[in-house]
Amino acid sequence: MSELDVMVAGGPYNPMDTILVDLRTKCRLKVEEFNKTSEAEPMKRVEILMSLFGYAGKGIRIKPDFRCDYGCNIHVGENFYMNHNCVILDCAPVVIGNNCMCAPGVQIYASTRDICPEKRNRRPNYTEISKPVKIGHNVWLCGGSIICPGVTIGDNVVVAAGSVVVGDVPSNVIVGGNPAKVIRQL
Repeated sequence: MSELDVMVAGGPYNPMDTILVDLRTKCRLKVEEFNKTSEAEPMKRVEILMSLFGYAGKGIRIKPDFRCDYGCNIHVGENFYMNHNCVILDCAPVVIGNNCMCAPGVQIYASTRDICPEKRNRRPNYTEISKPVKIGHNVWLCGGSIICPGVTIGDNVVVAAGSVVVGDVPSNVIVGGNPAKVIRQL
């Protein structure tokens, strides 16, 4: 099994594997090209995103500056909107439903490291661990919110500004805080 297969499957993988480094480099070159586009080039932006992401539904709009690791593990539904300065670390699949919005500074992480310092600091043979992130339909991630590895967010959810989501979120709620907790039902 390749390091890429291990990474996507959620096992401990070596991020310095030559294939993974090559894939990240190719992704970053496309992201760099995307971030250099202007507001007058919306179709060019869409073309780059369609070639970068594993899947992108119609109506996708992302504002530069945007960052991701691989791109191919990102799957977004129709009418996806992401504002400026957002990051998706897509070492595992990041699946986002239809009609979702991300305000400025949203960060979605599908990668983490071992909490044990002895394991985390083994250079050059340290490992990372990937955990998929799933975000339902009609979700609004407000400014500066952080979605941590392995989280599933249900449909019709609002994540309040500055929240850190470390656990699963049911459908039809507003969550907020650090760590994020249900504030109220919708």
